[in-house]
Amino acid sequence: MGLRVLVADPIDQASVKMLKEAGFEVEYRPDISAAELEKTVKGCSVLVVRGRTKVTAKVIESGLPSLKVVGRAGVGLDNVDVEAAARHGVKVLNTPEAPTNSVAELVIGLMLAVSRKIAWCDRVMRAGKWPKHEAMGVELAGKTLGVIGYGRIGRAVAKIAHAMGMRILAYDVIQIPAELLEEADAKLTSLEEVLKNSDVITLHVPLTPETRHFINSEKLALLKPSAILVNASRGEVVDEEALYKALSTGRLAGAGLDVFEREPPTGSKLLELDNVVATPHIGAQTYEAQEAAGRMLAAKIIEAIKP
Repeated sequence: MGLRVLVADPIDQASVKMLKEAGFEVEYRPDISAAELEKTVKGCSVLVVRGRTKVTAKVIESGLPSLKVVGRAGVGLDNVDVEAAARHGVKVLNTPEAPTNSVAELVIGLMLAVSRKIAWCDRVMRAGKWPKHEAMGVELAGKTLGVIGYGRIGRAVAKIAHAMGMRILAYDVIQIPAELLEEADAKLTSLEEVLKNSDVITLHVPLTPETRHFINSEKLALLKPSAILVNASRGEVVDEEALYKALSTGRLAGAGLDVFEREPPTGSKLLELDNVVATPHIGAQTYEAQEAAGRMLAAKIIEAIKP
């Protein structure tokens, strides 16, 4: 009998096939509940998840001593207790490379949807109206895009925006090599300069204790009233109360949000605003990104632990 792999969230079937062909015994339970997970993980060597399943310290401890690897098909690890895994010698793998294009294209889509009032026009036209004169928008060409977090996704967004005629300002807590900045003719500068001088701000930072409510009322006050904020990173990076106040009072022109502090954002006042375009955390929701994430993770698992 091969080493057992429990797949607790939906992943591409090609990656399941890769694991089986490598000699693993795969149990595919994409809708497993938290209570069932704690029981089912016993005896497994590998636990595979996406964003839905919470890999708590209790889940990890339930899998001991057999559990050797937790694999997250995706970028963030905020649903995995990484400290508990390290404490028990469980390796944590993820695939930050997989959704780069998918998320970058969504960010550009949100920028366009807000700047040209696309979603609002769609809603109003479905109600039988013809809002041509009220639908005056702004062009992105010639505007400045501020990229906060100049990693893989931030750079991919910058390259597309640069090709559209936008100027790029970048901020990161680490030094970015000159050759990566040159790809989009980006200028690496201070956070204050990015906030003050950008027409569109896009966030690409991980969720940590330091970045929770990173965009707060003080930072929003630095933005141009005509600016657009786009967040496809993690919802808690933005203080939603402060953002609502800025958007509802005209302090900020608009926002494109793929992520929220609470998901789903039931009852969120942000969803009442016409200058907000919202999507349900679909940054990595493309066939290409999901296939890439599954295949990359399967390859990393096979490399890390041999059946």
